[in-house]
Amino acid sequence: MAPETDPPFRRIAAELRRRIATGELAPGARVPSTRRIAQDWGVALATATKALTVLRLEGLVEARPRVGTVVAEPAQPRAPKQPTTPEGELSRERLVRAALELADAEGLAALSMRAVAARLGVSAMSAYRYVTSKDELVLLTADAAFGEASYPAEPPAGWRPRLELGARTLWTLFRRHPWLAQLTPVTRPLLLPNLLAHAEWALAALDGHGLDTTTVLDIHVLLYSYIEGIAVNLEREAQAQDSTGLTGEQWTDTRLAAFAPLAGTGRFPVFTRMMAELSDGYDLNLDALFEFGLANLLDGLTPRIENGRG
Repeated sequence: MAPETDPPFRRIAAELRRRIATGELAPGARVPSTRRIAQDWGVALATATKALTVLRLEGLVEARPRVGTVVAEPAQPRAPKQPTTPEGELSRERLVRAALELADAEGLAALSMRAVAARLGVSAMSAYRYVTSKDELVLLTADAAFGEASYPAEPPAGWRPRLELGARTLWTLFRRHPWLAQLTPVTRPLLLPNLLAHAEWALAALDGHGLDTTTVLDIHVLLYSYIEGIAVNLEREAQAQDSTGLTGEQWTDTRLAAFAPLAGTGRFPVFTRMMAELSDGYDLNLDALFEFGLANLLDGLTPRIENGRG
Protein backbone atom coordinates (compact mmCIF):
# COMPACT_ATOMS: atom_id res chain seq x y z
CA MET A 1 0.00 0.00 0.00
CA ALA A 2 1.31 3.46 -0.91
CA PRO A 3 2.24 5.81 1.94
CA GLU A 4 -0.20 8.62 2.69
CA THR A 5 2.52 11.09 1.73
CA ASP A 6 2.55 9.81 -1.85
CA PRO A 7 0.72 11.86 -4.51
CA PRO A 8 -2.92 10.84 -5.01
CA PHE A 9 -2.26 9.23 -8.39
CA ARG A 10 0.35 6.91 -6.85
CA ARG A 11 -2.01 5.90 -4.02
CA ILE A 12 -4.74 5.13 -6.55
CA ALA A 13 -2.31 3.17 -8.72
CA ALA A 14 -1.14 1.22 -5.66
CA GLU A 15 -4.70 0.26 -4.73
CA LEU A 16 -5.52 -0.88 -8.27
CA ARG A 17 -2.20 -2.75 -8.41
CA ARG A 18 -3.19 -4.54 -5.20
CA ARG A 19 -6.56 -5.56 -6.66
CA ILE A 20 -4.82 -6.96 -9.74
CA ALA A 21 -2.23 -8.83 -7.67
CA THR A 22 -4.87 -10.44 -5.44
CA GLY A 23 -7.04 -11.46 -8.39
CA GLU A 24 -9.86 -9.12 -7.42
CA LEU A 25 -9.36 -7.70 -10.90
CA ALA A 26 -8.64 -10.68 -13.16
CA PRO A 27 -7.01 -10.55 -16.61
CA GLY A 28 -9.45 -9.04 -19.09
CA ALA A 29 -11.56 -7.42 -16.38
CA ARG A 30 -12.43 -3.77 -16.79
CA VAL A 31 -10.49 -1.42 -14.58
CA PRO A 32 -12.43 1.55 -13.20
CA SER A 33 -12.53 4.30 -15.81
CA THR A 34 -11.08 7.72 -15.26
CA ARG A 35 -14.58 9.03 -14.58
CA ARG A 36 -15.20 6.34 -11.97
CA ILE A 37 -11.80 6.85 -10.33
CA ALA A 38 -12.34 10.61 -10.20
CA GLN A 39 -15.72 10.06 -8.56
CA ASP A 40 -14.68 7.35 -6.08
CA TRP A 41 -11.41 8.98 -5.00
CA GLY A 42 -12.52 12.59 -5.28
CA VAL A 43 -9.72 13.58 -7.68
CA ALA A 44 -9.49 15.35 -11.02
CA LEU A 45 -9.77 13.43 -14.28
CA ALA A 46 -6.12 14.23 -15.03
CA THR A 47 -5.08 12.60 -11.74
CA ALA A 48 -7.16 9.54 -12.57
CA THR A 49 -5.59 9.35 -16.02
CA LYS A 50 -2.12 9.61 -14.50
CA ALA A 51 -2.85 6.68 -12.19
CA LEU A 52 -3.94 4.49 -15.09
CA THR A 53 -0.91 5.61 -17.08
CA VAL A 54 1.38 4.34 -14.32
CA LEU A 55 -0.26 0.90 -14.52
CA ARG A 56 -0.17 0.94 -18.31
CA LEU A 57 3.54 1.70 -18.32
CA GLU A 58 4.04 -1.22 -15.93
CA GLY A 59 2.21 -3.48 -18.37
CA LEU A 60 -0.56 -4.25 -15.87
CA VAL A 61 -3.42 -2.71 -17.86
CA GLU A 62 -4.15 -1.91 -21.47
CA ALA A 63 -6.69 0.24 -23.29
CA ARG A 64 -9.15 -1.46 -25.62
CA PRO A 65 -11.28 0.67 -27.96
CA ARG A 66 -15.01 0.71 -27.08
CA VAL A 67 -14.27 -1.38 -23.98
CA GLY A 68 -12.09 0.79 -21.80
CA THR A 69 -9.03 -0.03 -19.73
CA VAL A 70 -8.71 -3.71 -18.80
CA VAL A 71 -6.26 -5.85 -16.86
CA ALA A 72 -3.56 -7.10 -19.22
CA GLU A 73 -2.85 -10.78 -19.64
CA PRO A 74 0.03 -12.04 -17.46
CA ALA A 75 3.43 -11.63 -19.05
CA GLN A 76 6.99 -12.40 -18.11
CA PRO A 77 8.07 -10.27 -15.15
CA ARG A 78 9.71 -7.10 -16.24
CA ALA A 79 10.82 -3.81 -14.82
CA PRO A 80 8.29 -1.00 -15.12
CA LYS A 81 8.63 0.93 -18.33
CA GLN A 82 9.67 4.52 -18.08
CA PRO A 83 8.14 7.15 -20.31
CA THR A 84 10.07 7.11 -23.56
CA THR A 85 8.75 10.24 -25.16
CA PRO A 86 11.28 13.02 -24.70
CA GLU A 87 9.64 16.38 -25.11
CA GLY A 88 11.82 17.05 -28.15
CA GLU A 89 10.17 14.12 -29.95
CA LEU A 90 6.65 15.38 -29.41
CA SER A 91 4.56 16.38 -32.39
CA ARG A 92 0.99 17.37 -33.08
CA GLU A 93 0.45 14.00 -34.72
CA ARG A 94 1.56 12.10 -31.59
CA LEU A 95 -0.67 14.22 -29.39
CA VAL A 96 -3.66 13.62 -31.64
CA ARG A 97 -2.99 9.88 -31.80
CA ALA A 98 -2.75 9.68 -28.00
CA ALA A 99 -5.93 11.77 -27.66
CA LEU A 100 -7.74 9.42 -30.05
CA GLU A 101 -6.70 6.37 -28.03
CA LEU A 102 -7.77 8.05 -24.80
CA ALA A 103 -11.16 9.15 -26.11
CA ASP A 104 -11.83 5.67 -27.53
CA ALA A 105 -10.95 3.98 -24.24
CA GLU A 106 -12.39 6.45 -21.72
CA GLY A 107 -14.82 8.72 -23.56
CA LEU A 108 -14.83 12.39 -24.50
CA ALA A 109 -15.09 13.58 -20.89
CA ALA A 110 -11.68 12.09 -20.12
CA LEU A 111 -9.97 13.98 -22.94
CA SER A 112 -7.83 16.88 -21.71
CA MET A 113 -4.39 18.31 -22.38
CA ARG A 114 -3.12 17.04 -19.02
CA ALA A 115 -4.53 13.57 -19.57
CA VAL A 116 -2.96 13.26 -23.02
CA ALA A 117 0.38 14.57 -21.74
CA ALA A 118 0.27 12.06 -18.89
CA ARG A 119 -0.44 9.28 -21.38
CA LEU A 120 2.69 10.24 -23.30
CA GLY A 121 4.78 10.70 -20.17
CA VAL A 122 5.52 14.39 -20.76
CA SER A 123 4.65 17.59 -18.94
CA ALA A 124 1.35 19.26 -19.70
CA MET A 125 3.06 22.50 -20.68
CA SER A 126 5.08 20.80 -23.42
CA ALA A 127 1.84 19.74 -25.15
CA TYR A 128 0.80 23.39 -25.48
CA ARG A 129 3.70 23.96 -27.87
CA TYR A 130 1.83 21.94 -30.49
CA VAL A 131 -1.85 22.42 -29.59
CA THR A 132 -3.11 25.68 -28.14
CA SER A 133 -6.06 24.40 -26.13
CA LYS A 134 -8.24 21.44 -25.26
CA ASP A 135 -10.85 22.66 -27.74
CA GLU A 136 -8.31 22.59 -30.55
CA LEU A 137 -7.15 19.13 -29.49
CA VAL A 138 -10.74 17.82 -29.55
CA LEU A 139 -11.29 19.22 -33.05
CA LEU A 140 -8.02 17.80 -34.35
CA THR A 141 -8.84 14.43 -32.82
CA ALA A 142 -12.34 14.40 -34.28
CA ASP A 143 -10.99 15.35 -37.71
CA ALA A 144 -8.48 12.49 -37.51
CA ALA A 145 -11.28 10.05 -36.60
CA PHE A 146 -13.53 11.20 -39.46
CA GLY A 147 -10.57 10.85 -41.80
CA GLU A 148 -10.14 7.13 -41.17
CA ALA A 149 -12.53 6.26 -44.01
CA SER A 150 -12.68 7.51 -47.57
CA TYR A 151 -14.79 6.96 -50.67
CA PRO A 152 -14.04 5.40 -54.06
CA ALA A 153 -13.01 7.68 -56.91
CA GLU A 154 -15.82 6.19 -58.99
CA PRO A 155 -19.07 6.36 -56.99
CA PRO A 156 -21.74 3.69 -57.39
CA ALA A 157 -24.45 4.43 -59.92
CA GLY A 158 -27.58 6.07 -58.58
CA TRP A 159 -28.25 8.47 -55.71
CA ARG A 160 -29.50 5.78 -53.31
CA PRO A 161 -26.49 3.42 -53.38
CA ARG A 162 -24.29 6.46 -52.94
CA LEU A 163 -26.22 7.72 -49.91
CA GLU A 164 -26.30 4.20 -48.46
CA LEU A 165 -22.52 3.93 -48.76
CA GLY A 166 -22.07 7.34 -47.15
CA ALA A 167 -24.43 6.50 -44.29
CA ARG A 168 -22.82 3.14 -43.58
CA THR A 169 -19.35 4.70 -43.72
CA LEU A 170 -20.32 7.27 -41.10
CA TRP A 171 -22.02 4.61 -38.97
CA THR A 172 -18.81 2.56 -39.03
CA LEU A 173 -16.83 5.57 -37.81
CA PHE A 174 -19.32 6.33 -35.04
CA ARG A 175 -19.21 2.65 -34.10
CA ARG A 176 -15.41 2.79 -33.90
CA HIS A 177 -15.37 6.13 -32.06
CA PRO A 178 -18.67 6.48 -30.14
CA TRP A 179 -17.64 9.80 -28.58
CA LEU A 180 -17.92 11.48 -32.00
CA ALA A 181 -21.69 11.60 -31.55
CA GLN A 182 -21.25 13.73 -28.41
CA LEU A 183 -19.34 16.59 -30.04
CA THR A 184 -21.88 19.22 -31.02
CA PRO A 185 -25.53 19.62 -32.08
CA VAL A 186 -26.27 19.66 -35.79
CA THR A 187 -27.35 23.28 -35.38
CA ARG A 188 -23.65 24.07 -34.86
CA PRO A 189 -21.86 22.07 -37.56
CA LEU A 190 -18.12 21.52 -37.32
CA LEU A 191 -16.10 22.74 -40.30
CA LEU A 192 -13.60 19.90 -40.20
CA PRO A 193 -11.99 18.95 -43.53
CA ASN A 194 -12.50 15.21 -43.09
CA LEU A 195 -16.09 15.65 -41.92
CA LEU A 196 -16.78 17.90 -44.89
CA ALA A 197 -15.56 15.09 -47.14
CA HIS A 198 -18.49 12.96 -45.92
CA ALA A 199 -20.87 15.88 -46.48
CA GLU A 200 -19.50 16.41 -49.99
CA TRP A 201 -20.17 12.75 -50.82
CA ALA A 202 -23.81 13.02 -49.72
CA LEU A 203 -24.41 16.41 -51.34
CA ALA A 204 -22.97 15.21 -54.65
CA ALA A 205 -25.36 12.23 -54.55
CA LEU A 206 -28.32 14.62 -54.21
CA ASP A 207 -27.07 17.21 -56.68
CA GLY A 208 -28.54 17.28 -60.17
CA HIS A 209 -32.02 15.95 -59.31
CA GLY A 210 -33.89 19.23 -59.64
CA LEU A 211 -33.99 19.88 -55.91
CA ASP A 212 -33.41 23.40 -54.63
CA THR A 213 -30.36 23.99 -52.45
CA THR A 214 -32.34 24.28 -49.21
CA THR A 215 -34.00 20.92 -49.79
CA VAL A 216 -30.67 19.26 -50.60
CA LEU A 217 -29.17 20.60 -47.38
CA ASP A 218 -32.26 19.60 -45.38
CA ILE A 219 -32.03 16.02 -46.66
CA HIS A 220 -28.32 15.88 -45.87
CA VAL A 221 -28.86 17.20 -42.32
CA LEU A 222 -31.77 14.78 -41.84
CA LEU A 223 -29.62 11.79 -42.83
CA TYR A 224 -26.67 12.88 -40.73
CA SER A 225 -28.93 13.57 -37.74
CA TYR A 226 -30.45 10.13 -38.07
CA ILE A 227 -27.04 8.43 -38.05
CA GLU A 228 -25.75 10.55 -35.17
CA GLY A 229 -29.02 10.12 -33.26
CA ILE A 230 -28.65 6.34 -33.24
CA ALA A 231 -24.91 6.55 -32.57
CA VAL A 232 -25.30 8.79 -29.53
CA ASN A 233 -26.60 5.75 -27.65
CA LEU A 234 -23.28 3.92 -28.12
CA GLU A 235 -21.42 6.27 -25.79
CA ARG A 236 -24.35 6.58 -23.41
CA GLU A 237 -24.52 2.80 -23.06
CA ALA A 238 -20.77 2.67 -22.36
CA GLN A 239 -21.21 5.34 -19.68
CA ALA A 240 -24.18 3.51 -18.20
CA GLN A 241 -22.24 0.25 -18.02
CA ASP A 242 -19.36 2.09 -16.40
CA SER A 243 -21.54 3.70 -13.72
CA THR A 244 -23.77 0.68 -12.97
CA GLY A 245 -21.50 -2.26 -13.77
CA LEU A 246 -24.39 -3.83 -15.71
CA THR A 247 -24.82 -4.56 -19.41
CA GLY A 248 -27.98 -3.37 -21.13
CA GLU A 249 -29.54 -6.83 -20.83
CA GLN A 250 -28.61 -7.12 -17.16
CA TRP A 251 -30.05 -3.69 -16.42
CA THR A 252 -33.31 -4.60 -18.20
CA ASP A 253 -33.57 -7.78 -16.11
CA THR A 254 -33.43 -5.69 -12.94
CA ARG A 255 -36.44 -3.69 -14.13
CA LEU A 256 -38.72 -6.63 -14.91
CA ALA A 257 -40.16 -6.70 -11.39
CA ALA A 258 -41.40 -3.13 -11.84
CA PHE A 259 -43.38 -4.09 -14.95
CA ALA A 260 -46.04 -6.26 -13.26
CA PRO A 261 -47.59 -3.40 -11.25
CA LEU A 262 -47.72 -1.22 -14.37
CA ALA A 263 -49.34 -3.99 -16.41
CA GLY A 264 -51.89 -4.54 -13.65
CA THR A 265 -53.21 -0.97 -13.89
CA GLY A 266 -54.75 -1.67 -17.31
CA ARG A 267 -53.53 1.70 -18.59
CA PHE A 268 -51.13 0.18 -21.13
CA PRO A 269 -52.98 -2.69 -22.85
CA VAL A 270 -51.05 -2.66 -26.14
CA PHE A 271 -47.66 -2.49 -24.47
CA THR A 272 -48.66 -5.23 -22.01
CA ARG A 273 -49.90 -7.51 -24.81
CA MET A 274 -46.75 -6.98 -26.88
CA MET A 275 -44.49 -7.74 -23.92
CA ALA A 276 -46.44 -10.95 -23.32
CA GLU A 277 -45.98 -11.95 -26.96
CA LEU A 278 -42.19 -11.61 -26.71
CA SER A 279 -41.37 -14.81 -24.89
CA ASP A 280 -37.65 -14.31 -25.47
CA GLY A 281 -37.73 -10.58 -24.83
CA TYR A 282 -36.97 -7.70 -27.18
CA ASP A 283 -33.39 -7.59 -28.40
CA LEU A 284 -32.61 -3.95 -29.20
CA ASN A 285 -29.74 -4.21 -31.68
CA LEU A 286 -28.45 -0.78 -32.72
CA ASP A 287 -26.86 -2.08 -35.92
CA ALA A 288 -30.12 -3.68 -37.04
CA LEU A 289 -32.06 -0.59 -35.98
CA PHE A 290 -29.71 1.60 -38.03
CA GLU A 291 -30.27 -0.50 -41.18
CA PHE A 292 -34.03 -0.64 -40.60
CA GLY A 293 -34.29 3.11 -40.17
CA LEU A 294 -31.99 3.90 -43.09
CA ALA A 295 -34.06 1.79 -45.50
CA ASN A 296 -37.32 3.40 -44.39
CA LEU A 297 -35.87 6.89 -44.45
CA LEU A 298 -34.58 6.50 -48.00
CA ASP A 299 -37.86 4.88 -49.08
CA GLY A 300 -39.68 7.97 -47.85
CA LEU A 301 -37.30 10.32 -49.64
CA THR A 302 -37.41 8.49 -52.96
CA PRO A 303 -40.46 10.25 -54.46
CA ARG A 304 -39.13 13.68 -53.54
CA ILE A 305 -35.64 13.04 -54.93
CA GLU A 306 -36.65 11.20 -58.08
CA ASN A 307 -39.44 13.65 -58.91
CA GLY A 308 -37.21 16.63 -58.20
CA ARG A 309 -39.70 18.18 -55.78
CA GLY A 310 -38.16 20.68 -53.41
